[in-house]
Amino acid sequence: MKKLLQCTLIGAVMISGTACKTPFNQLPDFVQGDVVSNRYDGITNDLLTGGLGASGLASTTAPVFDDALNPTPQELRTLAIYNNYRALVDTVPGGGYGDFFGPQVDSGGEGLIPGEEYLAYMTVEGSDVPVTVMVQVPDSFDPRQACMITAPSSGSRGIYGAIGTAGEWGLKKGCAVVYTDKGTGTGSHNLATNAAQRIDGTLSRADEPVQFRADLDDEARGDFDAAWPDRFAYKHAHSRVNPEADWGRHVLQSIEFGYYILNEKFGQETGNSRKVMKLKPNNTLVIASSVSNGGGASVRAAELDESGLIDGVAVSEPNVNPQVDTSFTIRQGDGEPLAGHSRSLLDYTTALAVYQGCANIAPEIRDEAPLNVLNDPSIAENICNSLANKGLVTGATTDERATEALRILNTELGIQPEQNLLAPVHFALSVAQGISATYANAYGKAGVEDRVCEISFAATGEGGAVTQLSDAREAALFSESNGIPPSAGVNLVYDAAEGQPTNLAVSASPSSSQQDYGLDALLCLRGLAVGADVVTGAPLTGLAADMADRIAGGIEEVRASGNLQGKPTVFVTGRADAILPINHTSRPYFGLNQRVEGSASNLRYYEILNAHHLDVLNGFPGLPERYVPLHHYYFQALDLVWANLADKQALPPSQVVRTVPRGDGAPPLSEANLTPISPDPEAGDRIVFSDDQVQIPD
Repeated sequence: MKKLLQCTLIGAVMISGTACKTPFNQLPDFVQGDVVSNRYDGITNDLLTGGLGASGLASTTAPVFDDALNPTPQELRTLAIYNNYRALVDTVPGGGYGDFFGPQVDSGGEGLIPGEEYLAYMTVEGSDVPVTVMVQVPDSFDPRQACMITAPSSGSRGIYGAIGTAGEWGLKKGCAVVYTDKGTGTGSHNLATNAAQRIDGTLSRADEPVQFRADLDDEARGDFDAAWPDRFAYKHAHSRVNPEADWGRHVLQSIEFGYYILNEKFGQETGNSRKVMKLKPNNTLVIASSVSNGGGASVRAAELDESGLIDGVAVSEPNVNPQVDTSFTIRQGDGEPLAGHSRSLLDYTTALAVYQGCANIAPEIRDEAPLNVLNDPSIAENICNSLANKGLVTGATTDERATEALRILNTELGIQPEQNLLAPVHFALSVAQGISATYANAYGKAGVEDRVCEISFAATGEGGAVTQLSDAREAALFSESNGIPPSAGVNLVYDAAEGQPTNLAVSASPSSSQQDYGLDALLCLRGLAVGADVVTGAPLTGLAADMADRIAGGIEEVRASGNLQGKPTVFVTGRADAILPINHTSRPYFGLNQRVEGSASNLRYYEILNAHHLDVLNGFPGLPERYVPLHHYYFQALDLVWANLADKQALPPSQVVRTVPRGDGAPPLSEANLTPISPDPEAGDRIVFSDDQVQIPD
């Protein structure tokens, strides 16, 4: 269905219906301050690779600053593109880079793309927290065949967080790409020095627009620093606004900003230096896209799109928290139906934070899980002991306790067993632990001074003690941070650890006097997620009860409705996703959408076997033999939605895609490994909603 309000843009001139007149182009009122623009020639620098080219992105040697303490905006940008691209895409030879995806594929040479880039701050109604928005317009953009792709950042990354995913596909297609950091991003505030990042990543201590500063006056900031020195506040965790509740609005606003930029470039000239809008929703193809959190943001935008800004949706592993609908179940093969689906992100993530450290040494995965060697087995045993002493796992031996922890995750929490071999490396990387701390703060709209569950953010040194972040690391935060500590030298600190505030990963809990990864703090986060004391089952009281109520309200604010308003939509998700378990994200969203839209639904769900959340891990020992890149299927999803919108090609039915792992020795990835999404899948591969059940083939 093409756009209904053909002359209407939400933030521009509001004229609708058949009586509309072509409006003059004007900057949307949600844009704050100046729009910063840069031209990239595609030779010395470019939109996609930061001037590095395909070979530079693949190099294990990162670009360096001429002056480590005073990097230029362009140096920060290049390093940010390098790190963000490589954080999501496997660039190791043989894994598909340069053959199935990468800047050079279908482009030739090094894949540099010339064009213009525009950056600005924006806000949403009811908040003054800056949200970064960016538009890239490649020179190949043709206003006669106008297209736009949304690229909200994955995870909590900054403005370049989707450069290698939606950015690459859109720029190579000749589309304008509109990005937003979704109110998360790399904005950090050094509470000791008052330093924060400008929009270009350079540091400032002055009273000027920056990506984020905590809501503390100088006296309060000084008092906090005296009590808890050298701490950092982060935009996602400490902005007090639950940015996820507005992710969909951020994406819609980024599209509006995209129209403004395009019409400034291509609009009809008038005699008074104003531009008449030529590019509008009725003549521009718009696909909402991205991966992980960015994918979830685009899904939410499609649900909220009352003005017809979005034509279709193509997302990978979207972080969606579907509204809980107990009227349907999920069943894989002949397994038991799952009624307890649609748990919130904070629910299942705090469970992983609490139990996975012990489950890592369960006999069935201890020696089989790739990169489990990154976890300290003595700390894992301490976690098992602490859980047993609190009555949270049973068993007389460590093996029995670890097996019980794994059972709780797989059986009681509904987390796929296919993720078991990947979960240990995610624990070693503190994925669940960092997400739990950040999202508890965000959902509860906490300030940095609240130190939820007595966790703060700081650099740590010998023995895990808090120390100052080096000047060089701080100067590079814009380019190196993923927005959720631990990242780029800033760690999670357990302020109540036995002895002194300590890096959470090596901290001893007061209740156990053992190094058990600060289990007391993780249990506190779990208690806030479920609204009760995890050990006793008793209701929370006092400040904890208040915070739990605030968190519950924040979670309700981010629940997805399942109503995509008939838009052609493709989800691709790896069955082995160990960050966003599919029984609580893509699978129940598919079921909810069928409930809400029924026969009017245009959602297709493709579940990819032998694929998971972070393709970058496929370049490490033990993984390339087992897993294929989900990234390839994400690009196929975009191709399918494009073909549906531009050429009226039908979307293939929902299905399980049976890929073929590379196997022993991990020979180079080939087409034989990447089973295509079938236009007419076998009955035994089809995903269907029938008899109040999402039915997934084994």
